[in-house]
Amino acid sequence: MTRRDLLTLAALAAAAGIVDDAPAVERAAAEYQAPSWRWEEVTIRQLSDALNAGHASAASLTRACLDHVAAIDRAGPTLNAIIELNPDAPAIAAAIDAERKTKPPRNPIHGLPILAKDNLDTHDRMMTTAGSTALAGSIAPRDSFVVERLRAAGAVLLGKTNLSEWANFRGARSTSGWSGRGGLTKNPYALDRNPSGSSSGSAVAVAAGLCVAAIGTETNGSIISPCAVCGVVGLKPTVGLVSRAGIIPISSTFDTAGPIARCVADAAALLSAIAGPDPRDLATEASRDKVSADYTQFLTADGLRGARIGVARQYFPSAGSLTEPIYRAALDALRDAGANLIDIPLLGELAKLGDASYQVMLFEFKAGLNAYLATLDGNVTVRTLVDVIAFNDRHKETELRFFGQEILIRAQEKGPLTEPAYLEALEKCRQFARIKGLDAVMDANKLDALISPSGGPAAVTDLVYGDRGVGGSSQAAAVAGYPNITVPAGDVRGLPVGLSFFGRPWSEGVLLRLAYAFEQQTKSRKPPTYLPTLG
Repeated sequence: MTRRDLLTLAALAAAAGIVDDAPAVERAAAEYQAPSWRWEEVTIRQLSDALNAGHASAASLTRACLDHVAAIDRAGPTLNAIIELNPDAPAIAAAIDAERKTKPPRNPIHGLPILAKDNLDTHDRMMTTAGSTALAGSIAPRDSFVVERLRAAGAVLLGKTNLSEWANFRGARSTSGWSGRGGLTKNPYALDRNPSGSSSGSAVAVAAGLCVAAIGTETNGSIISPCAVCGVVGLKPTVGLVSRAGIIPISSTFDTAGPIARCVADAAALLSAIAGPDPRDLATEASRDKVSADYTQFLTADGLRGARIGVARQYFPSAGSLTEPIYRAALDALRDAGANLIDIPLLGELAKLGDASYQVMLFEFKAGLNAYLATLDGNVTVRTLVDVIAFNDRHKETELRFFGQEILIRAQEKGPLTEPAYLEALEKCRQFARIKGLDAVMDANKLDALISPSGGPAAVTDLVYGDRGVGGSSQAAAVAGYPNITVPAGDVRGLPVGLSFFGRPWSEGVLLRLAYAFEQQTKSRKPPTYLPTLG
């Protein structure tokens, strides 16, 4: 850090009320007038530097986040992004501060407040429920692998975020961002707009600065979509790069956890902390020689120069649509930064998938959820999917007040994972999303990555009719099990939209490089406005 950086961080800490060394800040302020900072928009690197310089502490950052939660999540605009705060967070932060006085920092996120989605197991005083009151009171027998890695990195686990109940795999007419246990999460840009899902609370919490960064999960769009409409960066890794052990499942073929952050560099830092092989998840064995210890090493401002990027035209808006000027400008920015853009009319034979991925999810959800529920301690009354369905029927006034559980019932009707219908659907996914889909297109055009709109601006929340589709392009990477990252690209009347970069398996480093260069070229992210409505 330069002397100027230190003085800026000192003034930042003072303005945020998170400073522990007041005399040092006063001396710094006398010498240097810092710009107008919003502490909740500061990066992991800047906060880590502030901690290392002694201008802030884990305790003061945690205190600032908790105050911010009280001010805008529980009061004010009442975003309702957090389903439960960790009662041990202040004690964890104090212990980290004591450690940092005698030992060097473990990791860039050491001492920083991080939130996790409420389908990640935490063996502490917090519940893990996937938003369902059927699991109220459930304390996981051990941490999920991701949470283990966060604790090992020295993060302060601030709490758990709300989500679309059962990761939006429950009812045919669901409203994203709603759960029986957590209620409805609001979009921070316009409070009557939907935050999308299922990682609704994680995306909203990051956008609103309730934490430094958060963990989401995705099966198909559950990181990419909420991050796009909430104006933040979301990375869905290659399936197998991040362990799913201790995460309430939908599909062992498609599920993954991933980082959500306000900038690409923060997403890269968080991915570095959680990626890697885990004996509890056999899919991660393939990552053993693919994972990077530090994904921030791939970030370079001229990372687009010479890159061959396929433009997935089937997802781009037609001329005259509200988002068409945004994506036209995004393509111009990519060209200006030195990228070679190649039009791709169709993503191979992806259209032949039909409903194969949905069928895979139905089969795997039943098998995976039954296996997960069997691991829980005796204070949980639901032990099978049948039990969950029966619980919802008994508690209709809470669980079924807005939409039903048709998807759960369809999953229960499925047989074992040896059935020909399941195996045929699984093979269709492999053929049409991977081999004859993304692999074929990228090989034929010698591409480094593909790009597409992440989706349209957020729709108005509707608890009567459910979600209104706003488009999206997550399916190809999700069904292939390949990585995908969304970056803010602009806004429509203040509502964010994102641009997605996706590509080959284990190409997270490439995608982060391209996304970072695009972010630096465009700087499109704007802090949320908390408008009651667009008017």
